[in-house]
This record gives sequence, C-alpha cells and structure tokens, in this order.
Amino acid sequence: MKLRTIDNLDVRGKYVLLRDDFNVQIVDGKITDAFRIEQSMPTINALKNAGARIAIVAHLGRPKGTRNMEYTLKPVAEYMGVPLIPDCLDKSFLSDMKDGDVVLLENVRFYSGEEENDSEFAKKLADGFDLFVNDAFAVSHRAHASTVGVTEFLPSYAGKLLASEIEQLSAVMENPARPLVAIVAGSKVSTKIGVLKALARLADKLIIGGALGTTFDYATGAHVGNSLYEPDQKDTALEIMEYARANNCEVFIPLDKGVGPEFSRDATRVDKTFDEITDDDVILDAGALTTARDVDVIKSAATVIWNGTVGMAEWMPTWSVGSFALARAIAEETRNGKMKSIVGGGDTVAALEACGVKDDISYVSTGGGAFLEFIEGRDLPGISALAE
Repeated sequence: MKLRTIDNLDVRGKYVLLRDDFNVQIVDGKITDAFRIEQSMPTINALKNAGARIAIVAHLGRPKGTRNMEYTLKPVAEYMGVPLIPDCLDKSFLSDMKDGDVVLLENVRFYSGEEENDSEFAKKLADGFDLFVNDAFAVSHRAHASTVGVTEFLPSYAGKLLASEIEQLSAVMENPARPLVAIVAGSKVSTKIGVLKALARLADKLIIGGALGTTFDYATGAHVGNSLYEPDQKDTALEIMEYARANNCEVFIPLDKGVGPEFSRDATRVDKTFDEITDDDVILDAGALTTARDVDVIKSAATVIWNGTVGMAEWMPTWSVGSFALARAIAEETRNGKMKSIVGGGDTVAALEACGVKDDISYVSTGGGAFLEFIEGRDLPGISALAE
C-alpha cells in the first residue's frame, strides 16, 4: 500500500493536527517508559523544522469519555517541554502560535465522540487546522475520530514513524528471508486465532508460548494445574496446529513450565514437565527445557517475528527467565548479522528494554494490536484513510 506522506510537503505556516501515540506507562506522575514518545520525535522535529504550527492529539488509558484527570497528559507535556492545552477542542491558542511551535492537546478520550468516531466531534477537532498527519501506528487499527474521522475534513498524510512501520512490516510479510520463525505468546487463543493462522501460512516455524501455549498444551492432553488457560479453546488450538501442518509450518508448544504455588511475584519457582505439574501449581514462565529448545529454533532463523512474552517477564528476576533468554538470543543473532528481527507489543518491548537488548533488534514496532492485525492482513482504518 502506497501512502501519502509528509515527504516534500510544504508545511511552513500551516496549522498541523498531528496524531501521536503517547499511551505510555506513568507511575506517580512520572513516565517510566518513553519509547513511544521518542519514536515520535523524528516526525515532530521534521514538521517543526519545516515551520509547521503543530498541535499534537493523543490519548492515555481508558477514561471512557469522561474528564478523568487520572489520565491527564500533563506528565507527557512536561516530559516533552511543551504547553498542554487543557481541552482538545479549544482553538483559542491557534492565533498565538508561530512557525515551529508545538503544543499538546489534552487527552482526546475525555470525549466519548473520540472512540465513537462521531462525525461532529471529528469536525470540531479538525476545525482551525490546515492538514492532518497520523503518526500513531499503534492506534491505527481503531476507527476513531482522531485516526479516521478527521481525514474527512482535512488533507491527510502519514508521518515518518507510521510510514516506517508499514514499510518494515510489509517487507517481512511480502518477502522475508527464510527460514522465518514466528513467536506468539500472551494470554488468549481466542484473541489471536487470526494472527496464528496468518503466521502458520507465512512462517516456516511457529513457537507458541505463554498462557497461549498453556492452552495448546492442555488441548494435547497435558495437565496444566491451577493456571491461566482457555479450556473452551481446545478444539481451536488443535485446529490451528492441523492448519499449520497443512501449510508446512512446524509448531513448537511448551515442553515444561516454571511454576509456583500461587500467582505471585514472590512465589518460589520450580521447573516441571507437564506430568509433574499438580492441581495446585500455577504456571508463570516457560521452563528450562522449553527455553533451550526455543533458543535453538531461533538460532536456525534468518527472520524472527516476536509478539508476547512467554511468562510474567515484569516479575524479575524469577519469572522473566524465559522471555529474557529469547530476547538475548534474538538480539545476539541480529547483532551478529545472522537474522532480521521484528518485535512488537508493549510487554515484549519492555522485556527487550529490561534486559538491555532493544537497540540490537532490527525493528521494534510501537504497535501491539495494530502490529498483530497488520500481520493478520486485516484492514487498518487509520492506514487505509492515508492511501494514495
């Protein structure tokens, strides 16, 4: 898909409504992971240096259409060093802007019209601007007012980050270096049926981990204890494995798991094979046998796509072992020029950051749901609206 981009666009003196994804983690009023903000800066700086007058529209969390200040973007404005406009529909600041000025509008999800993609709300949001730039790949699978609605009222373009995301993911989908290994983990089979089937068609090898993998193990007759899994997805899991075989894709599900007596960061870890797991055991990570096998599979790859940690990676160091081992193996092979690696999803990117290997990955996507839906081949409304 060819997109309209900001390349060679004359924006001097123009009022630009820029959609960014600043849905970042904030603890005690401080940003703990600025990855998405930093990835957005090339577009912001390009527009700023070209003399645009920029108002950034973004969201944080799920305030459900109410002005809940728990979800204020004030910490983001402070981090960026730009003024925060208290109401995203306020236009009074426009007359005071000069070329190169940047402001951040308060959380667009304070209005219910945002997620409803209400046309009147979108029109009010677009009012006063000359053009719209979408640089928020991570929310472009949502048909919201600030991703799709405003494109009905303004000439619309893709920012540098969004264009790069589409270019990188398209290259992997259309002509990957092989063998291609896909790693999909997370919690629910029911939300990833489409992407699992898409990757079964595309990949040479498919590693299924996390609670997702636990469901697949359960489907094949394994005992999974008192753990997170979806018993009602047994037939779906078996169907996906058969679908993969029919498409010559080798599937790898967990061989063992790291378990504890309770769902707790402080639980004592024991690695057990499935015939050793008891009714009271709670699965919290991939086991040592699984991790060693998965690392070997990774080392056989020329391309790796990874979404989803294989355990409670944020509960370091006890329950991050499996995810960190995969991250380090992918980073090492990429660093040594043996593979191209594409990683997406907030928890997965956080794992890369936590074990210090994010900069070694070929491409780190800002998208989670959008990343998966793009791989699945779904239409992303926010992207389609920018097509030439």
